[in-house]
Amino acid sequence: MTVSRRTGADPDRLRHAVDAQRGMTMTAELTTRPEGEFNQSSSSTSSWEIGRPQPAIVRLAQSGNIVGTVLDVGCGTGENALYLSSLGHDVCAIDTANAAIDHARRKSLQRGTRVNFRLVDALALPCLGLTFDTVIDSGLFHIFSDEERGEYAINLGAVLKPGGRYFMLCISERESREGPRRVTQADIRDTFRNGWIINDIEESRVETLIHEDGAWAWLASISKRASR
Repeated sequence: MTVSRRTGADPDRLRHAVDAQRGMTMTAELTTRPEGEFNQSSSSTSSWEIGRPQPAIVRLAQSGNIVGTVLDVGCGTGENALYLSSLGHDVCAIDTANAAIDHARRKSLQRGTRVNFRLVDALALPCLGLTFDTVIDSGLFHIFSDEERGEYAINLGAVLKPGGRYFMLCISERESREGPRRVTQADIRDTFRNGWIINDIEESRVETLIHEDGAWAWLASISKRASR
């Protein structure tokens, strides 16, 4: 998943910008972050594209944690989104890599599984004009800069229904092998300190094509606070 770079982000300005974008129906936000080896949407042969849904996402679904309408941010070629759709969820999935979205749409047609795949920036989520009960993020959060993390949280808050849950699977600092920027529990708690409830952060694994036993990861469950 690639996103545009923004610097000097001010929280109030970002909230105003997000509010201004509500209800917009643009179909794409083409952006400029370089796509590296661990950019999950960089190609159909990316290290992230294992040809099946991530086991951590499957476990969440099988345990009943993923409910209602679902947004998959940084969907790559769509394995997680297609899996959740096959279970009966109404799924929208976004990415900014044309090749990944095209591949995901072909998979959807071949499998007869309907997912609303969109070419959209994760830092411009209100342009979807939709809200969701659940958001999943498998390998996206760890690509953001410190400033972008705050902006991302605001965007998530704009499309997640009050009380809805965001599930994030990201590479942890315990992983010492090749890979993207590491994320600590403190990073997660700092990003989602306002307007969110951190239900749980548990140790997990991310399956890739280059880590035989999977990469060490955090699986976080985070709820949007209900409006008072």
